[in-house]
Order: sequence, then structure tokens, then C-alpha cells
Amino acid sequence: MDWFTAPDYWLSRLVLQRALAAVYLVAFLSAVLQFRALLGERGMLPVPRFTARVPCRRAPSLFQLHYSDRFFAGCAWAGCAVSAALLAGADSWLPLWAGIVLWLVPWALYLSIVNVGQTWYAFGWESLLLETGFLAAFLGNGEVAPPVVVLFLLRWVLFRVEFGAGLIKLRGDACWRKLTCLDYHHETQPMPGPLSWFFHHLPRPLHRVEVAANHVTQLVVPFLLFTPQPVASAAAALMIVTQLWLVLSGNFSWLNWITIVLALSALRLPAAAPSVPAAPPWYEVLVLAVGALLLFLSHRPVLNMISRRQVMNRSFDPLHLVNTYGAFGSVSRFRYEVVVEGTLDDAPRADSDWREYAFKGKPGDPRRWPRQFAPYHLRLDWLMWFAALSPGYAGEWFGALVERLLENDRDTLRLLRRCPFPPDTPPRYVRARLFRYRYTSRRELRETGACWERTYVREYLPPTRLAEPAQRA
Repeated sequence: MDWFTAPDYWLSRLVLQRALAAVYLVAFLSAVLQFRALLGERGMLPVPRFTARVPCRRAPSLFQLHYSDRFFAGCAWAGCAVSAALLAGADSWLPLWAGIVLWLVPWALYLSIVNVGQTWYAFGWESLLLETGFLAAFLGNGEVAPPVVVLFLLRWVLFRVEFGAGLIKLRGDACWRKLTCLDYHHETQPMPGPLSWFFHHLPRPLHRVEVAANHVTQLVVPFLLFTPQPVASAAAALMIVTQLWLVLSGNFSWLNWITIVLALSALRLPAAAPSVPAAPPWYEVLVLAVGALLLFLSHRPVLNMISRRQVMNRSFDPLHLVNTYGAFGSVSRFRYEVVVEGTLDDAPRADSDWREYAFKGKPGDPRRWPRQFAPYHLRLDWLMWFAALSPGYAGEWFGALVERLLENDRDTLRLLRRCPFPPDTPPRYVRARLFRYRYTSRRELRETGACWERTYVREYLPPTRLAEPAQRA
């Protein structure tokens, strides 16, 4: 079938697949370096406890069959190895069928992690990586030109990401309609980056222009993805530029990067297409069957998008094949942070020697400038942002975090930038206090060297200590 492939997109496919492999690699490294404290046998939300109450049909995962920290580490490291091999182009050295299988390996491994990851993996970009990764497995390799159906479906995912995000904004916070959301967003976003302070202090008229441009990019430009070239390439390029702007303005894990990967499916890169044989019949049947299945499953995200009760970031099947997306339907006007402190004093008092735990990414010390971590995902730091919004977001895991800090748990402390206590001297008490943070002005920054100013709001968790052994038993 002459219409089945698009030879002009062979370079776009190559760049897309290598970029996707890089995102996979970052995702698996994040799992390797953080899982023991978050999900391990002694983690804050242990996987065995989850699999004991959630059946495999609701959360299919290798870890439903067996779990140990060593087995999880092995799966995560295997994901790193396969992702690195794909980044190096290993799929192009294999027959077409074997290349498809190789691409499905990181998808299956990461699906296994996400489906037992609970609140630590409840972010929209987890499902987005899985949906994109599943589709990319059927893009083929050097033996065939890229299939039109798969390129279309990748654009369909990008359309839902952008258009869904645009709709949730218009239906959500009034500041999006008033073009005022960026007066607050750069200051109150989950994890500011090194340039966020400067973005916040841009002139307010420019913030209005940014919001208006965002509406155009998310509500109008996505329709152009399905138009003939060069219009589709121009639309994809505009989306890429917008995503790079977001990369500069904050730390959003790999959300922006996976969106750029999707945009490559509509970007026709100038290069001479190599001569390749026609796609084998079995491959055509497989791709068409996968395409029909995914289009059928798309009806639920479409119904969600057109609904007045639209929800963000939800999967409609346990394999995360087709999902709905969206971000920042509402924008906080004030920034709150939970500051966690410990003391060695036997009797905690207000004037005790309280020492603050330093997190890697979330704001703490007002003089410490935010760092760039994305596309790496600091899961605990992100959840601490939600915890500051409401204690209800932290109900499942915050108590376990405090308990691990009282034990000077090595794996938990690795999630932090600095523990104020020696390894062999854990604190007697840990407390948490809620502060309001705001960016300093240019004058305050010059005078104090601090990019944040913080004000005490209230007690978040009173001084807490470990129960006596008999009580814990």
C-alpha cells in the first residue's frame, strides 16, 4: 500500500525515537535512585502492601507476581540498559519484528513501575510517556518508512495534550480568562527553576501576552497538526518553541520534553529519504489493528474533553494506552512550603535547637537559589508542594517520612540535599511548620542576597518522636 508509509519523515522518526529513548533513560534512572525510600519494602508506601490489596487486573505489573527491592532494582536497571541501547540505535541493527519487541520492553517495565507507584507516580507525564512509548514501538526501523497511521496517532496524542490543557484552563481558574495567571504562576509553581525569579519579574503586560499566546498555542494551533505541509511543521515548531520557553521558566520533570518528542511526528525535517523496501503485509496488518484499537479507546478522552466536568491527567485503561491530560487548571495565588525540622533535645521547646532539613529542589533556605533538575523528577519534592496546599495530600506518606527521619534512614536521607544530624545521631523530635514564601524584589535581592522571603503561618505537625519499642510492637 503506497499510502501506508511516509518516506519523507524517516529523519523525524529517527530523532523522535532517540529523544524518546533519552526520556525513558531519565525516567528509569529516577526510579533506580529513589524507589527504596518511596516504594521499597521499608518505603513510605511499600509496593507489597499495595499489591496485597489491588488485584493485577486493575494494576498489571511484574511486581504483582513477585516483589523484592532487589527485583525492582533489577527491572529498573534493565530499563536503563534497554533505553541506552535504543538511544544508541540498537533497534536499527535488528529485524523489524525484533525492533518492535525491543521498544516494547521499556514500555512494559515502566508500566510495571507506574502501576504500583501509587501517589509517587500519579503525574500526567507518567501516562504520557507510556502512551507515547507504546506508539513509538510501531514506528518501525530502517527496514521500512514510518507508517502514516502511527505518525497520525502521535499527533493525536499531542493534540489531546495541548487542547486538553487549553480547555482545562478556560474552564478552570478565572485568571486564565483575565490573562493574569502569570502574575502568580512563576512564584507558586511546584518547583521553580534558576530563571523563574526573572520570569516572575517580567513586566505585567508581557505576562498578559504570554497567557494570550498560550491560549493560541493550545486552543488553535493543535488543529493545524493535521493540515498539509508546511503548515503542520510550522505548528509543530511553534509548539516546540513554547515548550522550550516552559523549560526555561520552571522544573516540570520531562513533561515539556515528551511534548517536544511528540511534536517531532509533525515536523518534516529536510533530508533525502533513503530507499527502503515496501512494508511487509504482517506489519501493515499489525499497525492498522493497533491504530483501530487506539482510535476506539480514544472516545473516552474525547468525551472528557468536551465535558463541562473535564478532569486532568486520568488513565482510562490499566495499560495507559489512551489517557487525558491537562495542567494548572487553577493557579495558586500564594506559595506555601512545609519546613521540616529536627532537634536533639530531650524535651522539645520553642527555643530548642531546631535544625532544618534541606530538600534538593523545593524552596527552603531563602538565600538558596533554585536549581535546574528537569527532566529528572524529584518525586518527594513535588509531593511536598502538594502537602503544603493541603495536609490531605500528604495523609498517606507524611507520617512515614517523619518516622524515617527520626531513624536517620539512609535511603530516605538520600532524597534530601542535607541532613542536619550525623548518621549515628538521629533527632529525638521532628516537627513541621508551614511558611508563606514570596519572591524578593530586585532591591531586596541586592540588599539581602535572598531570592525568597518567608513568613511563619502555623504549625503543620507538632513535635513528634518515635514510640517506645513496646508501643511500636
